[in-house]
Amino acid sequence: MANHKSAEKRIRRNQRRRTINGVWRARLRTYVKAVEMAIANGDPEAAKVAFTATEPELARGVQRGTVHRNAMRRKLSRLSARIRAM
Repeated sequence: MANHKSAEKRIRRNQRRRTINGVWRARLRTYVKAVEMAIANGDPEAAKVAFTATEPELARGVQRGTVHRNAMRRKLSRLSARIRAM
């Protein structure tokens, strides 16, 4: 329980940010899942198209502070390696 007005405001802001970040994380997972599905189906062209759509979305997630920069780079690196291996 917050004892100060500023602490109450911080709780409200944290809840708001948590909700927004959750929406963004779900959105990013959807894009990554599309690439992984194309890889699983063995379709390199679809995987490349999905990957090119995923890259800017992950960059936006980093820009918003939802995803750490290194996590985004690691995810893209691993996905691109899997696409190249097809």
